[in-house]
Amino acid sequence: MSFDTPDDRQYLESHEWALETDGVVRVGISDFAQDELGDVVFVELPDEGESVSQEKEFGVIESIKAVSDLYAPVGGEVVAINEELFDAPELVNDDPFGEGWMLEIEPSDESELDTLLSADEYEDQIA
Repeated sequence: MSFDTPDDRQYLESHEWALETDGVVRVGISDFAQDELGDVVFVELPDEGESVSQEKEFGVIESIKAVSDLYAPVGGEVVAINEELFDAPELVNDDPFGEGWMLEIEPSDESELDTLLSADEYEDQIA
């Protein structure tokens, strides 16, 4: 089975993606991860203004199959969360790289992005 892995973003081995735009990093989970989880029923996210650390837990995603921790691809301050997910968690399944995004982080150290996997490296990992 083939999964969508846009090459305009970077990935964590734990299946989160990061898309840096104008100094802000938008975060979500990969197509592979949402497929493995099955139907997402709940997402727990930090509040705006909270700090997160690279590769540390920032929230929880719950599906009909499992509960999984979510990990931050970069450290910094949470500047936005996708509140639509509280009422419509299925957006993570329907559009993991678009409407299903989770949060935006203003990174404290943009060089942390250099430690993430490219789309090709991530695809090799999930193959």
